[in-house]
Amino acid sequence: MHTPLAPLSRWRPLVMGVVNVTPDSFSDGGRFIDPEAARDHALALLDDGADWLDIGGESTRPGADPVSETEEMDRVLPVIEAIRAARPDTLISIDTMKPGVAGAAIGAGAAMWNDVNALKAEGALDAAAGLGCRVCLMHMRGGPRTMQDAPAYDDVVTDVARFLGQRAGAAMAAGVARERIVLDPGIGFGKTLAHNLALLAALEHFSGLGFAILAGASRKRFIAGVDPSAEQANDRIGGSLAAALHAARAGAAMVRVHDVRETVQALDVQAAILAARPPGG
Repeated sequence: MHTPLAPLSRWRPLVMGVVNVTPDSFSDGGRFIDPEAARDHALALLDDGADWLDIGGESTRPGADPVSETEEMDRVLPVIEAIRAARPDTLISIDTMKPGVAGAAIGAGAAMWNDVNALKAEGALDAAAGLGCRVCLMHMRGGPRTMQDAPAYDDVVTDVARFLGQRAGAAMAAGVARERIVLDPGIGFGKTLAHNLALLAALEHFSGLGFAILAGASRKRFIAGVDPSAEQANDRIGGSLAAALHAARAGAAMVRVHDVRETVQALDVQAAILAARPPGG
């Protein structure tokens, strides 16, 4: 039995399935805004092999407008409760920037706070320490409404690694246990195509920071930068699988994806091939 953030094998990270309970997310906004539809989608992802589910009630796509705490809770809490009622052992992550929403979701049965804002909101550090849950800290330049306005870095890998190290340090100083911290370099969040490719190429560097790494490249627009024909999100499954396979080889503990069945199959085949190599091969 694997621990919640231990890879299934040396080459097989855990797979986190995305459940967007929003009308405007970039990939599937509006499809699962109804709690029953979201629950059914979540259960289907579990059947497809998801190890975790990431439930979000506020879109963080480029240009997205914020929603109120009350509205976000109204979207996500019924879904978390319904999933837990149907599958009590399900590992759930709450994708939110708001400490109040995170607290309510953890109370409803979630086990990790996935914060694209890296606990920078007022009271977030203390809230995370008090909740005692796992916390994923992601790098984002600016906010969802502004993050793609001419992003620039001195050196994107160095700058992102420094930021994540600082936020992990702040979380530990507030009382979050080191082993409960996960880091995410934030593919697509305030980055150009070149930035995203550089971060993916450097995933082994991030794995060397001493924390579990989550890689979230699924269906993101940078894939269309490589393949201009992939204008729609569902045209980017091949690129998403390539990124997930690379993340596995680079030591990521988890990949966050929309296409769970395809990703699990690809990872399992890669793991089987790598495991079949002769010793020292």
